[in-house]
Amino acid sequence: MLLSIKGLAKSFGDLEVLKNIDVEIEKGKVLSIMGPSGSGKTTMLRCLNGLEQPDKGIFTFDDGLTLNFENKINKQEALKLRRKAGMVFQSYNLFPHKTALENVTEGPIIVQKRNKNEVNQMAEGLLEKVGLKDKMHLYPHQLSGGQQQRVGIARALAIEPDLMLFDEPTSALDPELIGEVLTVIRDLAKENWTMAIVTHEVQFASQVSDEVIFMDDGYIVEQGPPEEILKAPKEKRTQQFLDRILNPS
Repeated sequence: MLLSIKGLAKSFGDLEVLKNIDVEIEKGKVLSIMGPSGSGKTTMLRCLNGLEQPDKGIFTFDDGLTLNFENKINKQEALKLRRKAGMVFQSYNLFPHKTALENVTEGPIIVQKRNKNEVNQMAEGLLEKVGLKDKMHLYPHQLSGGQQQRVGIARALAIEPDLMLFDEPTSALDPELIGEVLTVIRDLAKENWTMAIVTHEVQFASQVSDEVIFMDDGYIVEQGPPEEILKAPKEKRTQQFLDRILNPS
């Protein structure tokens, strides 16, 4: 078990976005998180990365790090959490004034203070892994959406995280570019990266996931292996959601 989450709760003012979430993320496995807009999926990922601080909940990692959000965690604990999780955003979030290579090297050099030559070499290897070594000196505006998202994946991998988080990584892409990003994620799954992926791509989730969570209104409604949740869901809310995605009128 890489990470155990107990009692995760998060509100924004009077709006309860996450309500007593319990999840376990297995090492080397892929967890897909599905559900309608506003169900709490993205907020959950942002809590796992430290971009949002939960109101309540206990995170326990396999190396013994335990974070109890009943009391606000300190800066050092927040930094440890941030280093454990690499985040890939739906809107890429690349630095527009930096090349693909510089976007990938920024975190390891500036934040982690790693050796610049070593990081550059590693970043070139990561860009090669995502099929973009020949584009490493181009700026984001010179890249397609799919290429920008693949740079985003390389950037998240560069901090050498224990956990990769993907927030609807294909939602901003034209249909013909979706496949190139999903192929990279499939390849990472084959390399046994631990991943949590928010996605609406049902077929992809069924192929790549070890576990699927369906969320609605801040709760986990149903969870289990993809063949159960995506092909024979027990809960009516899950059935309605999948029917709407798979059979759009």
